[in-house]
Amino acid sequence: MNREEFERVVAGALDRLPAEVASYLENVAVVVEDEPTEDEIIDAGLDPENETLFGLYQGMALPDRGGTYGNILPDRIVIYRRPLLDECQDKNELIREIQDTVVHEIGHYFGLDEEDLP
Repeated sequence: MNREEFERVVAGALDRLPAEVASYLENVAVVVEDEPTEDEIIDAGLDPENETLFGLYQGMALPDRGGTYGNILPDRIVIYRRPLLDECQDKNELIREIQDTVVHEIGHYFGLDEEDLP
């Protein structure tokens, strides 16, 4: 899957969010990058020799934003293209995994921990 099609699948995953979820997404940018850095993998508590990231939430979770939150650069949800391409066996599996990764990272935006997410 080329980058343009990959980005369309990510955008489609966002479009399919329930309206009651999407309405709370504020000051967050969803971007596609090729792969995580070694530091990002380590910061996530993973072994860069054997593990990787499909996505990463960077920012302040919605429940942690206080009354003074504002005038801040957008949080970021990064979806990593190459690890997903490498992991998935076919296009259908890739599309499902992209959708799952987008939802997973949005869960972090809402303050959910790894243990709380599928």
